[in-house]
Amino acid sequence: MGLTAQQLHIALDALAEIEPGIATALAVTGYPDARIRTPGYATLLRTIVGQQVSVAAAASVWNKLEALLGAGCPPEQLLAQDFDALRGCGLSRQKQGYARSLAELVLSGALPLDALPDDDEEAIAYLTQVKGIGRWSAEIYLLFAEGRPDIWPAGDLAVQEGVGRLLKLDARPSEKEIRVIAERWRPHRGAAAIFTWHIYAKGFQAI
Repeated sequence: MGLTAQQLHIALDALAEIEPGIATALAVTGYPDARIRTPGYATLLRTIVGQQVSVAAAASVWNKLEALLGAGCPPEQLLAQDFDALRGCGLSRQKQGYARSLAELVLSGALPLDALPDDDEEAIAYLTQVKGIGRWSAEIYLLFAEGRPDIWPAGDLAVQEGVGRLLKLDARPSEKEIRVIAERWRPHRGAAAIFTWHIYAKGFQAI
């Protein structure tokens, strides 16, 4: 499961001690809510379903898939369906390919979701074996479903914008720049990422 509210509070309090911008933003916006997803195949499949569509559209497709396949859309049930059946649920040809890749890797044991490597980079490498799961999706899974405390999705534009606001930078920093900046936030970069999304959503701007 993801980082709990208590874990976020502890990590952000520690970050506020070393980063004045975080302390200021925390006083203005408060603590973010926990973002927790259930670890496992279904959460990764939902990630694929939700790519490049609205939240409402993704929920509609997921509900249709569960009606067809059963709760959690078991991988063996998904693989048993033909193109038209899955298309009828709203899955494009491309997403069907991604979903089948995930289902096959899970069933074969090549993607051990219950025993991913402890090293974050190794775990990301395992997850990105799945067609359609890039680095960002892998990082989000490890942060929200496994609660890994030091995940830093530096390629996320909202994270970049949030860092720029926290540090009162003139322009949104690049992925490379925020990787360097966040080195001093280890081992709490996961909480820092969640906080950047929080202040971005709140419209926080440092004065």
